[in-house]
Amino acid sequence: MISRRAVLALALAGAAAAPLGTLPAFAQQGPAPQGPNTLLNVSYDISRELFTAVNAEFIPFWKGKTGQELTVNQSHAGSSRQARAILEGLEADVVTFNQVIDVDTLAKAGFVAKDWQAKFPNNASPYYSFPAFLVRAGNPKGIKDWSDLVRDDVKVIFPNPKTSGNARYTYLAAYAFALEQFKGDAAKADAFVKKLLANVPVFDTGGRAATTTFVERDTGDVLVTFEAETRTIEGLYPDRKLETVVPSVSLLAEFPVAVVDKVVDKRGSRASATAYLEFLYSPAGQTVAAKAFHRVVDPKVAEAFKTQFPPVRLVKVEDVFGGWQKLQAEHFASGGKLDSLFTGK
Repeated sequence: MISRRAVLALALAGAAAAPLGTLPAFAQQGPAPQGPNTLLNVSYDISRELFTAVNAEFIPFWKGKTGQELTVNQSHAGSSRQARAILEGLEADVVTFNQVIDVDTLAKAGFVAKDWQAKFPNNASPYYSFPAFLVRAGNPKGIKDWSDLVRDDVKVIFPNPKTSGNARYTYLAAYAFALEQFKGDAAKADAFVKKLLANVPVFDTGGRAATTTFVERDTGDVLVTFEAETRTIEGLYPDRKLETVVPSVSLLAEFPVAVVDKVVDKRGSRASATAYLEFLYSPAGQTVAAKAFHRVVDPKVAEAFKTQFPPVRLVKVEDVFGGWQKLQAEHFASGGKLDSLFTGK
């Protein structure tokens, strides 16, 4: 019998059937110079199927443009863990992360250009999502918003914010909600998030492991993860009648991409690496992302898929927390707010 995980890969690989449409900028120029016939895309934990589908579109396109048989290899784990792996020697040609601070880490170490966000459109984020809820059939606990996640009768599943970018967005979205609810009272927001963390029976290291814990191990009442993941899993397990719940407010989750200059200059893979990331902004790449339930930045593709996405009010890291650098120092640095809320000290 085919495994659920294999079914998931096959289901999202089908998203690769999107037409090429208008070509991105690199495709409108002459034949690109050929470099090595492999690329390594180092990405976040739950993006395996998305990039399998992207690769199925990009590889034949690149061959048609250049004649080169290209293999795109993938590496997946928590976004911060992946950044550390690159610093320790993992030779990524491109990164497709889910946290700005992880790309900034690489930029500070000289692996990525300091102005990496100016290299691609939309601050180098080709699609976006936000933390949403996946509940069991009929939503038996009546979970509708973040306030329900701190009830004594609700067990919440999401990964460890210390290892998972996915979980950090959950932590931040809950904190942003609490700040609104308590009119900026940080002490009350701290207490709210501390109770939320206490309601998590197990902290997995990454988003996909948390999905497995909720769906296949039947642990918890609600899974908090990116909307793209909740919608995918909801469709993959129709017999369980899982339901996505969009909260009243959530946090914009960007998915930053960058060429790893230190690696591509060494390998001679800059042309194909740059083309690969540009492809994510093309109608073909945007269609693949939208079919995998990511919200996209191309207006025409977004319009074509608008009926599958309910409206949601999103707040931004910059507006609530003063930007990623300030956020890193106050919440995620060693001894910061996240540590204190985890330990209770």
